[in-house]
Amino acid sequence: MGHDSAGTDGASRRIPEATVARLPIYYRALVDVADRDVTTVSSDRLAELAGVNAAKVRKDLSYLGTYGTRGVGYDVKQLLAEISRDLGLTHDWAVAIVGLGHLGQALADYRGFGARGFRIAALFDVDPAKVGRQVGGLEVSPAASIRSVASERGVRIGIIATPPHVAQAVADDLVAAGVSSILNFAPALLSVPDGVSLRKVDLAVELQILAFYQSRRSVPAAGG
Repeated sequence: MGHDSAGTDGASRRIPEATVARLPIYYRALVDVADRDVTTVSSDRLAELAGVNAAKVRKDLSYLGTYGTRGVGYDVKQLLAEISRDLGLTHDWAVAIVGLGHLGQALADYRGFGARGFRIAALFDVDPAKVGRQVGGLEVSPAASIRSVASERGVRIGIIATPPHVAQAVADDLVAAGVSSILNFAPALLSVPDGVSLRKVDLAVELQILAFYQSRRSVPAAGG
């Protein structure tokens, strides 16, 4: 079975998965800070921007070998570079999107991936009306060609935005093409080999979590 990646520097240290999940949040906050020409940021300020506590920020960043300077904080430019390195954003990752429904097309049209080190290299769909069309400046290929096209274009990350009943077959084709990381938007449980990282984005579950908190806000306080 595959697993959610936990992140390493490729050598001796291992970064906990919970920390890896927060690194993109720190990165986004630091980009916003840098855009305002701020050169240093305290752990308290970064924690406020990221929605966590300062102790957690300091612990997370210590896994990167970054401790900041007492009374000064963290060098924004240096910290951005270190998080970029650990997240692999300094690479040019070739990405394939399978399933050009509303979600898939929105992802294909999004222009923000390139700035984060992700290049959309291939698009696939089974619908003859979509195959051959240009989406986001890239021609849609038939899903039957996933193994050959994804392999030829060096795709390493696959995004599945298909109906659930075909998601496993798509995952199998992506893995056969050499894809080692998969982001699954389909409401289906997938099985992938060891060594392949699999992450699932279930929008229904996320909405249910929000509904839980919303319902708690809607309940009148006792004695009110």
